[in-house]
Amino acid sequence: MNDILYAKVEGTGKPLLILHGYLGMSDNWKTLGAQYAENGFAVHMLDLRNHGRSFHSDVFNYNAMAADVYDYCLANNLTDISVIGHSMGGKVAMKLAALHPTLVDKLLVADIAPKAYEPHHQDIMAALNAVDFSSSPSRNEVQQIIEQYVNEPGVVQFLMKNVYRITPQQLGFRFNLDAFNKDEHAIGEPLKDTDVFNGKTLFVKGSLSNYINDSDIELIKNHFPLVEIVTVSNAGHWLHADNPKEFFEKSTVFLK
Repeated sequence: MNDILYAKVEGTGKPLLILHGYLGMSDNWKTLGAQYAENGFAVHMLDLRNHGRSFHSDVFNYNAMAADVYDYCLANNLTDISVIGHSMGGKVAMKLAALHPTLVDKLLVADIAPKAYEPHHQDIMAALNAVDFSSSPSRNEVQQIIEQYVNEPGVVQFLMKNVYRITPQQLGFRFNLDAFNKDEHAIGEPLKDTDVFNGKTLFVKGSLSNYINDSDIELIKNHFPLVEIVTVSNAGHWLHADNPKEFFEKSTVFLK
């Protein structure tokens, strides 16, 4: 058995796994996770490999990440699961459902299509690579460096959640930046043509996001024949953070 992913687990009932996006962690879903738990789900908020408190590995691709989630389910005797994946986590969720259709009862994908995406996090990667922890910067100094590259306060705060104390004197990032630098295309990989899931599927897109376009709908239906696609209003790519109330309502209707 490989290393098992770190998870925060809340509630009892039908298992619901939540998979965060690139550079994220289970903490990003804390508030919504608690709401799902109050609504009769055993919520497992996972840290995917090279993220949060989970193990680091040089291997970083969707097959490996889907295998990690499958191993987590085996280790915790989870069957008949529902899974929510956002962005990168959405691709992991799609892959998991396609490879292990008997494990997944319901698949919910948040604001990502099964297509290839060109690298588009260059400003963020430049910011992260500009931080030199060997000079023992303070949290404020780390934030100031990141702000030179990233001008969206919400994104800066999101990245700063990953800064933690390795020792009392030394800060570092929780994620494995070296693995991300090694292959900037890994995160944008499309699903294979043979990756198909015939179970209940919901794609949720942000009204202000360009990650899922009308031209992607046919491709989505090829991979997920039983799909329904809904939109969350006044929301960009971070739809669960931009409009959590509507995201929760639309997702719960589907999950229940």
